Amino acid sequence: MTRHPHRSTPSLRNLTPWVQPAAFSALFVIIGAGLACGGSDNPAGAAGSPGSAGRSSGAAGAPATAGSSPAGGASPGSAGAGAGAGAGAGGSGGTIGVAGGATAGASPVAGSAGSVVAGGAGGGGAAGSGSSGAPGGAGAGAAGGGATQWLGTWTASPYLAASDAQPPAALSNSVLRQVTHISVGGGKFRVQFSNKVGNGAVTIKSAHVALCKATPKVDGSIDTATDKALAFSGMPGVTIAQGMEVWSDAVDFAAPALSNITITTALGSVPSDLTAHAGARTNSYVQASSTDVSVANLTSAPKGLHWYFISGIDVMAPAGSKGIAVIGDSITDGRGTTDDGNDRWTDVLAARLQANAGTANVSVMNQGIGATNLIGTGTAAQARFARDVLGQSGIKYAIIYDGVNDIGGGASADSMKTAYAGLVSAAHAKNLVAIGATIPPFSGNSYYTAAHETVRTTINAYIKTAAFDGYIDFDTALTDGGNPPKLQATYAAWSQTDWLHPGPAGYKKMGDTPDLTLFTK
Repeated sequence: MTRHPHRSTPSLRNLTPWVQPAAFSALFVIIGAGLACGGSDNPAGAAGSPGSAGRSSGAAGAPATAGSSPAGGASPGSAGAGAGAGAGAGGSGGTIGVAGGATAGASPVAGSAGSVVAGGAGGGGAAGSGSSGAPGGAGAGAAGGGATQWLGTWTASPYLAASDAQPPAALSNSVLRQVTHISVGGGKFRVQFSNKVGNGAVTIKSAHVALCKATPKVDGSIDTATDKALAFSGMPGVTIAQGMEVWSDAVDFAAPALSNITITTALGSVPSDLTAHAGARTNSYVQASSTDVSVANLTSAPKGLHWYFISGIDVMAPAGSKGIAVIGDSITDGRGTTDDGNDRWTDVLAARLQANAGTANVSVMNQGIGATNLIGTGTAAQARFARDVLGQSGIKYAIIYDGVNDIGGGASADSMKTAYAGLVSAAHAKNLVAIGATIPPFSGNSYYTAAHETVRTTINAYIKTAAFDGYIDFDTALTDGGNPPKLQATYAAWSQTDWLHPGPAGYKKMGDTPDLTLFTK
């Protein structure tokens, strides 16, 4: 990977309204959505299209919740979130938010960076007086705990569950157990629950976290000795209104880097429109008519490869820790990886960062959604960049790995360049490092035409220029160098080989490709 020179505290209240970002709309053009990730990976809506229009928009002019910044501090607001923004038709085409203060009537985006909490230095000892000679010097007090900050360590971008991404059993009055794989570890965490696209309230009766120690694949078991209850403003449960997201209170909970945190939730009523992340690649378990969130094993309960309501985990980390948010499509979301295996390319990258002393304080937040585009509204990168990247706690690096679905749908290189430039500009406005990623070949897939290949090579050449602060060359890493080029057969192989999505060996190669020095800036 090549680098280019950069141009250049706890919440008061937990509920935060969802607002559709609305800035720079004149820059962007909506194109037809691609189909890189079919089936239940797709957000709800027409096949292969972004999520249903307007589902992720806040009501126009919705009043802000007092003190609703979940991370404290001066978190960035969604641009244009005040009166008249976020119309129910999905907002203006191809818009992104800009970091900065929220406009009148809006609250900051959930998950923005928290303020640094300083552990005060120990007070100096009293000056001692000698019986003869000069008075003794002030005794040094013990050092305080040091400055800390919230850092995103796991994410799953929320959207409307399609008909083929419904839970294996009804969620109302059930226990839902879900397994996550964090990047940076620590001793204090908080969990975000989302009802962003629900058509009614979600009632959580109680929620617990525990470690899942099953290996090599995770399952529905927990280590009960690690089981801890979450609280919401000091209460065991919470009702999340339609369109809202909520952070739990901070909980003392020891979880090492790269560990698997299980979130078990006893639900009350839930809406018919479920906020979910369909491409979990990890089974979730539903025990009907239950409230037992501490049961040791739910592996035999009905299960499905989707997440519901959970959208983020933050860890209290030392000040100076940095987060990487990766926005992308099904290749980032992990289509073709091993179910319950946590072998997405972002998981491989996270393990490398943790094994390297110079980057052990750098987290990875996967914000991939299958069948999504770079350009457009709904779940396109332009539409969700403000929330999914700029709004994350401790964010420093933005990896922008979108575009193959745009090419497959007939987008022009010029329209894609304009979209990339807008995202890079938004990242720079928040002092982030913007990293591009080249698009691997897709000959052998239905996306391939000679014209699409020309757009791909043009875009890859653009990504390698100073348009970004650096880039990851997935194209070179995976290509067979043929004419036309294809994925190397070893990297393309999985149970549904389609010559677009890599298999496990391909994702391992992708995770091994980034130069870690990029994340020391």
